[in-house]
Amino acid sequence: MEERLKEYPELKAKIEAMLGIIEKAAEAERWIIEELRQMGNEVLQGWARRQQEKKEQEYNAKPGVNRKEKTSSGTRDWGKSK
Repeated sequence: MEERLKEYPELKAKIEAMLGIIEKAAEAERWIIEELRQMGNEVLQGWARRQQEKKEQEYNAKPGVNRKEKTSSGTRDWGKSK
């Protein structure tokens, strides 16, 4: 094919230009796919974080829920023994 294209330099130049466009398009496609993956990941992480925050707020808003901090020994602070 190379030998045949030597006889048509204008055609060879056009084909080379088209190949360059195709190669750039393939690179652009890879870049777009990676950007979409990253964006999707960020959206899902944000959604999960908001869902977690919503569940925590719902839990904390329930009547009778008393969250006591644990002491350094890992036991609840129930006050002094008698």
